[in-house]
Amino acid sequence: MSEKFQNKYRIASHRKPNWDYSADALYFLTIVTQNRECNLGKIVQTNGRASVQMELSDFGKIVEQEWFKSFEIRNELFLHEFVIMPNHLHTIVEIYNENRDDLVGDDVMDRDTYVDTHGRAYLPNEPNEQMETTKSESLSIKRNSPIRLPKSISSFMAGFKSAVNTKIDDYIDEHHLDIPKYNRNNHFFQPNYNDHIIRNKQEYTRIANYIINNPENWFKDKLNGKI
Repeated sequence: MSEKFQNKYRIASHRKPNWDYSADALYFLTIVTQNRECNLGKIVQTNGRASVQMELSDFGKIVEQEWFKSFEIRNELFLHEFVIMPNHLHTIVEIYNENRDDLVGDDVMDRDTYVDTHGRAYLPNEPNEQMETTKSESLSIKRNSPIRLPKSISSFMAGFKSAVNTKIDDYIDEHHLDIPKYNRNNHFFQPNYNDHIIRNKQEYTRIANYIINNPENWFKDKLNGKI
């Protein structure tokens, strides 16, 4: 049974032990909506049945806007691949300290090949190619670390989710929607998230292709509640 903290059960952290999540590295991140609700949009067929694309809802557009803003205000973060799905978000995020030239692993990626965008990345309506899905390790949902280091993945995630809650609450007020507002007790996104440290170029390519192809694979995605 989990340890009690302030009379509540705490789910143990699944972050990698002894890893500094503010260290220079590439991270594959997955964020899922609370209860896996498909309120970010829907996958629609395009060109008959030849291809599909993600059609963002108003909430999904807010999430996309706040996601890009997160990189505009954080100089240490760079956005690589990125896709919003009906109930989750996949991305590759890089932490890079300009005073260091090394990354985790000797051959992760040459910096000249990065998509150093601070606002531009693969979007859901771009063409996709077929590939196998990643291992379940990369898709399992894990608990945030209780300690957030400055300029770390956990502090970035907390700031992004807080901004999304605020903007969506503003939207609810503005449009007089008869739905609960989002706060600490009613999260828009699950308070946890999945992270995976990318170790080499081959892994980067596999995960990047998985993200790009995610809309095509939605109907067999384990996060799709209809399967």
